[in-house]
Amino acid sequence: MHIVNNEQQQQFQVRVDGELAYLEYRFYKGDIALMHTEVPEKLAGKGIASALAEYAIKYAREHKIPVMVYCPFVASWLKKHPENRDVLDPKYRDDHPNLQK
Repeated sequence: MHIVNNEQQQQFQVRVDGELAYLEYRFYKGDIALMHTEVPEKLAGKGIASALAEYAIKYAREHKIPVMVYCPFVASWLKKHPENRDVLDPKYRDDHPNLQK
């Protein structure tokens, strides 16, 4: 799976079987806010949303950008992968009920 960062559209994107899946982000107050994940129904259950979440976290870690999560899928993914919580903005993480341990 080849995920790309489309900076112009502010999306991490991947094309599979001619369909586009993406995780939308915005930069806000020095953080990267993960907004929304969209995977076409035709591609559901193939781990694409998880791959996008993992890519976004890796991107944030490599660029040393704290993360804020608004996307419910990414929030649930982080609950299953707590080892990635280190990239979350501490001010945001501590106040966000979906990201509590």
